[in-house]
Amino acid sequence: MIFNLDKVTPDLNRRFGGLARLYGAAGAERIRCAHVVIVGLGGVGSWAAEAFARSGVSRITLIDFDHIAESNINRQVHALDSTLGQAKVQAMRQRIMLINSECHVECIEAFVDTENWPRILSLNSYFDPKSVAVIDACDQVKAKIAMATWAIKNNALLISVGAAGGKRLAHRVEIDDLSAVTHDPLLAKIRYSLRKEHGVPRLGKMHLACVFSREAVQQPAVQCEKNLQQSFPVSWQQDSTLNCHGYGSVVSVTSTFGMCAVSWVLNKIAD
Repeated sequence: MIFNLDKVTPDLNRRFGGLARLYGAAGAERIRCAHVVIVGLGGVGSWAAEAFARSGVSRITLIDFDHIAESNINRQVHALDSTLGQAKVQAMRQRIMLINSECHVECIEAFVDTENWPRILSLNSYFDPKSVAVIDACDQVKAKIAMATWAIKNNALLISVGAAGGKRLAHRVEIDDLSAVTHDPLLAKIRYSLRKEHGVPRLGKMHLACVFSREAVQQPAVQCEKNLQQSFPVSWQQDSTLNCHGYGSVVSVTSTFGMCAVSWVLNKIAD
């Protein structure tokens, strides 16, 4: 068998033509010209990045300071044997290049915090605040509050993703305004802080779209850590990122959170 090792020149119209048939030619063109920012490349954000790449988006900014660990393989699309130890933003960029080599991918190896948002985006010379969409897929409360207050104040196109850990039922995932979110302790903290410390009204919509699940959070199985001690080597037990040391997670749910966020963004951009 002979393999052609030459670089493939993508036919973008053929590769992403399905978007035009769904959103119309104008809508698909707006999606192609969009600039999306994904904050956090874990079990949610990595799938969001994959979906944007497969939708022909031409500019993607990836923000994360973490590296791929073996315990990420159960739910993160860029986590493979071949990528263990790599920076998540770099592993995701390499994957995006295999999907659309014409996409401009900006990698920012940093964590978002109250001090650097949105200044951190100035590292990207292609940043246009008037045509950017942001998916907040991180799990840090202060970072989420910083992005949420910025989005509400500037009427920015941002969707905040809640906690996918401890959830089993992908079909229970939905999108609503933060004021209507239930069964999500992470987003509840964001809502409380925005109302108490950032002047967001206590009544009515908060004008912040969120992805969440109304499924009750599943507590870690009682025997989980005991079983791990019996079945796995000590080095594996001591991995602080193990699901059993916190809430468990499953790719069918984490990826659904990411896909719902992308669907919301694509519809906003196309319309």
